[in-house]
Parts: sequence; structure tokens; C-alpha cells
Amino acid sequence: MDLQKHHKPTFDNISPEKRVRILDTATKEFAFKGFENANMSTIAKKAGVSVGSLYKYFENKQDLFLTTIQYSIQSMEELLNVLAVSEEDVLVKVERIIREIQRSSKENATLIKLYNGMTAENNPRFASQFAYEMEAMTARIYRIAIEEGKKTGDVRPDIDSAFAAFLLDNIFMSLQFSYACDYYKERFRIYAGNDITERDDFVVEQCLKFVKSALKK
Repeated sequence: MDLQKHHKPTFDNISPEKRVRILDTATKEFAFKGFENANMSTIAKKAGVSVGSLYKYFENKQDLFLTTIQYSIQSMEELLNVLAVSEEDVLVKVERIIREIQRSSKENATLIKLYNGMTAENNPRFASQFAYEMEAMTARIYRIAIEEGKKTGDVRPDIDSAFAAFLLDNIFMSLQFSYACDYYKERFRIYAGNDITERDDFVVEQCLKFVKSALKK
């Protein structure tokens, strides 16, 4: 299931360098100013393109915003698509997801802050569209992974696959924000210690123990 594209075909035809420059600029603008206060003219100026060119690539600001969100989760989407067809144990899949969260959240904190801002956006219609487009893919893959685990005996048969997928995603999302967003970072430290964001292996180990106790017989 590929994510719906929110940019025009012309955006795919420009150079990769220009495409990344526009998305990086838009990401920073949305992350620091929010959706409502971000300005298309400012984004165009900082990205070194004309406002007219920007509207040749995107119908409106919302489409640019949704494209930057998709850009921010691209590496996770690629990993999840691989896991969807993998025959690995469910705990191996969970570990790979957690380690990708640790890597991407530390390297792309601005992108994660943008993602976090969208989930908190006070716009029901916008949030609903975002949830459907972005979460449907992860919900499907997590559910499939759990159902496949049941078939092989890796996952206990008495849990609801869809609800278990929801709980797993909440763990992943919380970890993602805890490595990138100031409020969640502080919350992470309060619960788990001041150095917790530097103890990646410990976080993986404890998460896997927790998930194993929930999913395994």
C-alpha cells in the first residue's frame, strides 16, 4: 500500500538536489512555526525558488505539508514494507523497527518534531486525513506481522491482532518522540534516567522483554 502523493507530477521531474532543498526548507518552517503560521512565500525564498514554482509543484500549503510528512517517514516506510513480507520472528521485526526509530529520530529530529506537531494539530479534518493516510500502512503491516506470528506459533493465539498492532504502534510512536521532541525527551529522562537517550541497547532490550511478555506464550 503506497502512500497517496500530494505533490504534482512536476515535482518528481526536478533535480533530486532541488527537491531535497525544498522539502528540508519546508520541514524546518513547519516544524518551528506550525502549519497555520508557516508561509509559502517564506519557504520559497529560503529554498531559492519562486512562489510560482512552488505552486507548480504543490496545489496548496496543505499538500506541501503532507509531502514533508511523508518525506520524514520514508525510511520507516521502506523498512516496514520489507518486514511485511519477511518470515522473521515477530521480536526480530520489533527490534529492527526500534533500532530504526533510534537512528532516524536522532539524525532527523526536526522531521520528527514536524510529525509530532501534526499529530497535535488542532484541526480535526486535517488530523483525520493524516491518520488515515499515514497510519493505515503501519496498522496493516503490524497486524499482518502478528497474524503471521500466530500461524508459526511465535505469537500467542488469544490476543486480538488489530488491537495488539495499535498497542505496538503506541510504543513505537512514544519512543520516536522521546528521542526527538523536548517534552518527550524530558519525560523519558524522568522515567528512565538522565542518560537514557544514550543507552540504545538497554532501551531495545527492555522493550523486547516487555513485548515478549505480551505476545509470547
